[in-house]
Amino acid sequence: MERTLSIIKPDGVGKGLIGEVVSRFEKSDIRIIAMKMLWMTKKQAQGFYAVHAERPFFDSLTDFMSSGPIVVMALEGEDVIAKNRKLMGATNFEDAEEGTIRRDFATDIEKNIVHGSDAPETAAFEIGYFFNSFEIIGA
Repeated sequence: MERTLSIIKPDGVGKGLIGEVVSRFEKSDIRIIAMKMLWMTKKQAQGFYAVHAERPFFDSLTDFMSSGPIVVMALEGEDVIAKNRKLMGATNFEDAEEGTIRRDFATDIEKNIVHGSDAPETAAFEIGYFFNSFEIIGA
């Protein structure tokens, strides 16, 4: 079984899409093994996105991600990283396939509703950033 992290970003929470995103996971046989709502500080967002610190979008991304509440989830399932990324759609919502979360709800490349880990190593770091072992069901 593979694990990944998913975040419903401030725009997704603000648009009332928590239930919609969770429903899409459940309909795709993705198991939620941990979930919580929080509001990151700018410093916490910078720590989470540290890999992008030298990128030109780093400040706007961390400003956005600390602008409101988010929902973080640890997900588990067969090929869950690929499955979640397919459900999310391309980062740029205009390039995303019909029926994906980003195509259906995003408004721009940054405010694209959801985040998902892109590899097992990334998932391990990202899950550990938000959850300890006591918070993960089946850990």
